[in-house]
Amino acid sequence: MNATFAVTTKRLAASALLAVAIFAISPGPVHAQPPGGRGGRGGGRAGFVAPLFTALDVDKDGAVTSSEMKSTFDGWYTTWSASGNLGQDQLLAGLNGVFGVVPGTPERGNGMNTFNAAGNTRVLVPEQAEVDAMMAALPTTPGAKPAKARKVLVFAHTGPGGFVHASIPLAAKTVDALGNKGDLWTTTVSYNPADITAANLKQYDAIFLDSNTTCFLDDVDPAVTTARRTAFLDFVRDGKGIAGIHAATDSYHSDCVAAWSAVKRGVAGGIGGTVANALSTQLMAQGDADKNGTLSRAEFAAAAGTWFAKLDKSNSGKVASADFDSGVIGLLTPPGGRGRGGEAAPVLQWPEFNKLIGGYFKFHWLDPQLIHVKIDDAKSPLTAMFHGQEFEIRDETYTFAQDSFSRSNVHVLTSINFDKMSAEDKAKESNPRTDGDYALSYIRREGKGRVFYEGHGHAARVYTMTPMLEHIRAGIQYALGDLKADDSPSKK
Repeated sequence: MNATFAVTTKRLAASALLAVAIFAISPGPVHAQPPGGRGGRGGGRAGFVAPLFTALDVDKDGAVTSSEMKSTFDGWYTTWSASGNLGQDQLLAGLNGVFGVVPGTPERGNGMNTFNAAGNTRVLVPEQAEVDAMMAALPTTPGAKPAKARKVLVFAHTGPGGFVHASIPLAAKTVDALGNKGDLWTTTVSYNPADITAANLKQYDAIFLDSNTTCFLDDVDPAVTTARRTAFLDFVRDGKGIAGIHAATDSYHSDCVAAWSAVKRGVAGGIGGTVANALSTQLMAQGDADKNGTLSRAEFAAAAGTWFAKLDKSNSGKVASADFDSGVIGLLTPPGGRGRGGEAAPVLQWPEFNKLIGGYFKFHWLDPQLIHVKIDDAKSPLTAMFHGQEFEIRDETYTFAQDSFSRSNVHVLTSINFDKMSAEDKAKESNPRTDGDYALSYIRREGKGRVFYEGHGHAARVYTMTPMLEHIRAGIQYALGDLKADDSPSKK
């Protein structure tokens, strides 16, 4: 059946803590990829702070100096402050202007979304060329025979402040096409979290989490949030399945309460609004030395100096654009400690989900980072399409926080051959896992139900790789209960 790609959404907003989740993952060829293949619209997240760099690079020489940063901050203070002090609302309003944000507008993600006249209906449509390439790559081998007629719900809603992946509608169409070929399942696509109710979920056999990110089931009403989370967990624990791709693991490791607090305040405006809100929060938290709730000119100037020192890691006196992007991610990290692996300490307000999905995002190599994928369980029917052979792929590739992923919790199917990564590429990740264990796909039991996860799927080219489509199909059929596999933890 044809999938439906329209849904009414709430106005989205961002929280400072959610901005830390502005990261990504990377793809490449299992077999040959199309000549000139690209990573799909949206790419990585580097560059999402470009307006800020542009504002600070006064002489437009491609680098920001300490004096440029201080003079720009001083100019902002003069323009934005009232009565000699700068409050957070004024700071946010000013930064919204820097990022070109119109407060109260819907989340527009990477710009590929369209809206109705009311501005509250999001329609995500994949590019036809990408759909055609995916359809041409569909497996010719048959899938497992369904035990009965199956229904899959592709849930593609992005949580407040979350990055809207360009591949979301393509992944949804892929699930639909895989199910149609061989009558393996029928597909319904939803971007509406109100569809996650116990009554509505009774008709489905599996939920496919389509790069949702952040607190994707939650609502401004805590009672609604509780009901949705309960329905979701009961669905799988009572014997049904969950399949997730890419950013499904970039969820529920940030402050959901703060996110919805931002929604209540009407903060919005896509990624720009996310970053503006984050920067205003962190500037206030780190610069308000006397804790009076406002910034004086001296405090604001001191914050500029402190931030430049953090950005200028080489102590060269200049910060180039590439270093600026990565440095701002560090500035967005909330104060208050770090995890054991050195990453920002997560705010886990739904730890049951983090265990269910297998881990939570810490870092990503940007597309098109070359990754060598090894087959951890060559005997599994979910990896049969790889024939036990390691392969290369280029995509945005996630790593998991040290304390969130363990082989004692999941049955690993594929992982990164970390030994084959260059020292230069390894060094891109700060505070790498001490165990060198970087899983890419795995399965696990959750109560009476089943969970499958595949980390790649950020770039459109992934959906043109037949073995990867077979792998995703096998994962969905495992989640449905139609493909039996050893899902005992890899580490006993």
